[in-house]
Amino acid sequence: MNNAHGPGEVGLRDIDTHDIGSRGHASQSAGVGRAPQTVSQTGLDLPFLAELTAKAAAVEGKISLAHLVERLKLAIPVLDEITGFMIRERQLEVTHRGAADFDVQYQLTEEGRVRAIGYLARCAYVGPAPVTLDAYVQAVGRQSVNLMRISRSFARAALAGLTLTESMVDEVGGAMNSGRPILLYGPPGGGKTHLAQALARLMPGTIDVPYALLIDRSIVQVFDPLVHAPCAAAPNDDSAADAFARPRVTSLTTPADRRWQRCERPVVMAGGELTLDMLELCYDAGTGFYQAPGHVKANNGLYIVDDLGRQRVAPQDLLNRWIAPLGRGIETLSLHNGARFQLPFDVRLAFSSNLTPEQLGDDAFLRRLGCKLYVGPLPQHEYRVLFTNLCGEFGVRCDDDAFDFLVHRLHQHARRALLACYPRDLLSLVVAHATYREEPPIATPDTLQRAWNSYFANTGVPEMLPVRPNHAGDVIRRFATA
Repeated sequence: MNNAHGPGEVGLRDIDTHDIGSRGHASQSAGVGRAPQTVSQTGLDLPFLAELTAKAAAVEGKISLAHLVERLKLAIPVLDEITGFMIRERQLEVTHRGAADFDVQYQLTEEGRVRAIGYLARCAYVGPAPVTLDAYVQAVGRQSVNLMRISRSFARAALAGLTLTESMVDEVGGAMNSGRPILLYGPPGGGKTHLAQALARLMPGTIDVPYALLIDRSIVQVFDPLVHAPCAAAPNDDSAADAFARPRVTSLTTPADRRWQRCERPVVMAGGELTLDMLELCYDAGTGFYQAPGHVKANNGLYIVDDLGRQRVAPQDLLNRWIAPLGRGIETLSLHNGARFQLPFDVRLAFSSNLTPEQLGDDAFLRRLGCKLYVGPLPQHEYRVLFTNLCGEFGVRCDDDAFDFLVHRLHQHARRALLACYPRDLLSLVVAHATYREEPPIATPDTLQRAWNSYFANTGVPEMLPVRPNHAGDVIRRFATA
């Protein structure tokens, strides 16, 4: 079923997520189609592909068929069709042809070079051939985050490395299943950002990400190496080298469409620098093509807004921007020429904030935030586990006396809560001082006191009492009664 759209608006085909495979297998990528073997199968027209090929040839000077395959991510039969058209149009010529099918080299004719210069002036994109909007919509639907369901056993296994109570793990797992935005709030240093990033562990499997989209003859770049982490091919996957082989009779041996990159589910984080403009397409007039905004790059993954309330845009305005996409699962964007188009909005949204929910907005605003989870100080036994684990990670030797001193003398005396950020920061200072002194790092009352004073700019240093051999435990009691 197609949506009705106004003039200058590109439509988005509706997706019925209830018909997309089994929810039990939603953690695995459904995979893109096999590599197109004709120009028509790419969904792109021949003049556009000839333009892209001409730009590649102009950049390289002389270019081999193998290099074209690697640069444009198109199969040899498709490139044969494109180069044949360009040769007939006297834009391209063969400069070398060897015995092997792919041992061919091309260069532009004088007319081809003139055209290529014009193409590059209009759009400097010379990367993998884009995919169509329809193909992208269907791929996002097959890989949708809304198809994932988290069980308690899976959540506890996935978050086992974090210092979280079982009840908090259950709250997080349930919140992820709700499909609604998650707000993590609490005092600074409680571990909200770390927990928000860890939500990615609850989104397993891999997805296929297109290098670029073609929308109204404009290029929108989606794949971002700073966001998307490519995955190694599975043992039974087609290798990239298969792209250079002529297709066999059976389609089962045809390699996958290399215009898509298999990746882990993306995680995009935006902080205090986030503005409403960053949620729109970014057009570079110098290159003539677009970069997709962060939440589009995060499709089929996780989008985190860190430190909500500290952005240059009000929290209400930020969430209002996403009301329609959250409700419909569709995001509407505009090209610089005014043409509007729709993309899937398929992300898990997570916010972290040092402000209380009441400080962020009114009841209507808070309802839109969905699940609100408090992340505060750790119980002492969990603080001990975190401290011990970090000592192992930093290679710091310690004993119970050091930890007791940290909690009962330093934290309690300063009335500082047991926040998750403190052990790592303090132990890193212990290691730094030990490195300077050319000594092994050891957590003792003395080294922890020094780190504490440095970390908190504490000038009121209590007198350190000497530690008697085999009686270090007395130090805690003497400090406590001093």
